Formats: sequence, structure tokens, C-alpha cells
Amino acid sequence: MSPGTYEHVKGARYEVLTLARHSETEEWVVVYRQLYGDGGVWVRPAAMFTEQVEVGVGLVPRFRRVD
Repeated sequence: MSPGTYEHVKGARYEVLTLARHSETEEWVVVYRQLYGDGGVWVRPAAMFTEQVEVGVGLVPRFRRVD
């Protein structure tokens, strides 16, 4: 996982800013900014960001890099 533009399985685009550690669990989280609306900044566990999800065509990445 590296900084760049990623597309969510549902089509929205996000800019991954960095990885960080949760202060209590030390779990890696992805810090990312939505590239639409108010440009809000979000975090998601890295394991969830990179996992495969089931859609009509089978398993696909939840987020895929597009740049």
C-alpha cells in the first residue's frame, strides 16, 4: 500500500495519504481523502482496505490503485 489514487469497488475515488498505527492496538490503518464532496479525511484498517470483497462477478479488491 502506497500513496496514490484508489477507486472503491462502488466507483468513488480516494487519495491514500499515508499509513499510520492505531495508538492502542498498533493495528495499521490507511489514512485517505475522498476526491469528491467535501474532501473528507478517513481512516480504515489496512487489512480491510486491501481485502477482497464479493460482487456479482466474484471476488475483487475493495480498493484498486488507478494511478
